[in-house]
Amino acid sequence: MSRREDHPTARVQVYFENPRIETALRREARAAKIPLSRAAERAIERGLLKRPTADPEDRLLNLERSLRDHMRSTARDMAILQELVVELARLILLRLPDTPADEDALLQAAADSRIERLLDAAAARIATGGPGPTHEVNGHATPEDRSFRAAAT
Repeated sequence: MSRREDHPTARVQVYFENPRIETALRREARAAKIPLSRAAERAIERGLLKRPTADPEDRLLNLERSLRDHMRSTARDMAILQELVVELARLILLRLPDTPADEDALLQAAADSRIERLLDAAAARIATGGPGPTHEVNGHATPEDRSFRAAAT
């Protein structure tokens, strides 16, 4: 004897206040080719489970997994970038001695201005998804002059 035959079948009558629930339940019963009462039983059973088992082709679950994997790889990449920036700062600070000119307000304002331009250019590059601005010379695009090149005299 099966488990269901050991116990008498309980009868429950359900009234739907929301017609969309009834429509969805009928659709589920029709799709599974089972009676409406069996579809209702399955729906109640899924609702009572703490973690309902997902369909193996559940797109939302797959999206959640891929997003979690992407977040992990992004976190790893950001940790690598952070370490690179710290190492770069350490190298720069080890090589450049402190000078009285570092306290000059005009020099600090100029440096802040250059940093702002650098950040704006980086943000524009990120927003456009491509390389920085270019100039046309003889009809050909050339990269914008960089500030670390020798100044023209």
